[in-house]
Amino acid sequence: MKKSHDYYVALVKELLHYGKETEWLEFKGNNYNPNTIGEYISALSNSAALHHKRRAYMIWGINDNDKSITGTSFKPFELKVGNENLMNWLLRLLEPNIDFNFHEINVDGKKVVLLEITPARIYPVRFNGTEYIRMGEHKKKLKDLPEKERALWRTFDAIPFEKQIAAFDLSETEVLHLLDYAGYFDLLKLPFPENRSGILESLENDEMIKRLENGRFSITYLGAVLLAKDLTQFDPLKRKTVRIIQYDGNTKLQTIREIEIKKGYAVGFEEIIQTVHHLVPVRETIGEAFRETKHDYPDVSIRELVANAVIHQDFFQRGNSVMIEIFDNRMEITNPGTPLVDTERFLDTPPRSRNEILAAFMRRINICEERGSGIDKAVAATEQHQLPAPVFREAGDSTIAILFAPKQLKDMNKQDRIWATYLHASLRYIQNDFMTNTSLRERFGIDERNRAMVSRIIKEAIQAGKIRIYDESVGTKARQYVPWWA
Repeated sequence: MKKSHDYYVALVKELLHYGKETEWLEFKGNNYNPNTIGEYISALSNSAALHHKRRAYMIWGINDNDKSITGTSFKPFELKVGNENLMNWLLRLLEPNIDFNFHEINVDGKKVVLLEITPARIYPVRFNGTEYIRMGEHKKKLKDLPEKERALWRTFDAIPFEKQIAAFDLSETEVLHLLDYAGYFDLLKLPFPENRSGILESLENDEMIKRLENGRFSITYLGAVLLAKDLTQFDPLKRKTVRIIQYDGNTKLQTIREIEIKKGYAVGFEEIIQTVHHLVPVRETIGEAFRETKHDYPDVSIRELVANAVIHQDFFQRGNSVMIEIFDNRMEITNPGTPLVDTERFLDTPPRSRNEILAAFMRRINICEERGSGIDKAVAATEQHQLPAPVFREAGDSTIAILFAPKQLKDMNKQDRIWATYLHASLRYIQNDFMTNTSLRERFGIDERNRAMVSRIIKEAIQAGKIRIYDESVGTKARQYVPWWA
């Protein structure tokens, strides 16, 4: 939620009451050397994480001796490093990317610059390849303080992303303005409380919000990500809205429309799915007595893969979000974050989630399946509709799941056939069954008279190392097949 100028003035005065610098607070007079700023962002961010602080701060225009307000000529939004503006330069040299914001304010008639810095989250923040930390009032290289380094890593392990704070120091009214609390009770099929305190108590019990010592509230990332009326109202989540893009044809050259779903993922999930259904191609089939209109992709496959993308994304990646791209011949669902298990083993390996608390809530409201069964259902649905097998890929720092529009077997290339055969064998195996010539023939919709065609496809998959014969002593007609890893 955007804060006012008066809020930042009050914040500066509150920080000045500390009377001295801390491991998460630095005062500067008029020294705004870019390299120094970058090193301090690293040090203060890491120290804020270590001391469980919601933010770290750096303030210019303060006398370092008596902490009086002297003013500064620092203009962070105009300063350039070479031909690059300061913000872009810092973002390029800081790793991982973290949120930090400069605020130019007037305090008692003098210009002050406040830099807000979010704490490090999953690993220490580096500037220009080096990690820094505060030792008392001094900035040090983290590698020179092994005890601090070990303590910092223990901190990362102890605080899940979902329990961290997305919005701080809010009134009851502000909390209820930001969160779709009615949607929360609808999703859980709970009776609506009779008063405001009942609503807040329920949200607090589910760790969507936290009550502060002053009687006000914070909204956790769990609450914001799931229940936000508008994710862009939370600064760290502005780029985490779901984008749905429809293209003309099979390339990205021509966009037909782009839709942004700003709601939290739980309260906005049905809107996401309905929007996708509205945009995907439909095909008309003519039966003996009537025409039937079908979407290109099974509903269950769309639901499971979209849910998988929003749940398992890496929220610490900045500038990208879950994206659903619809082409004439396929749908691509992309989420930030490299896969935590081999994409070839999505079916049989229980998924490791970056966001297990978020995943648990999504299971409670039946948006996703029990651990490990969602991908299975998505693949099974494509088989039932005799569609090409979905593909899962790692692309840079992202994971992509691809659903393909209907395609005749004769139009599939060799790799398409082999991959579909491998997934079919994998799906049968995890269901305590085996792939056979008959099961693969039914999967592809091949007439029984063309069993020899199926045998050729099986031979291709064996030669590619994707499947193997379960028991070679069994005759050819009765043979069973399993995936290579079984």
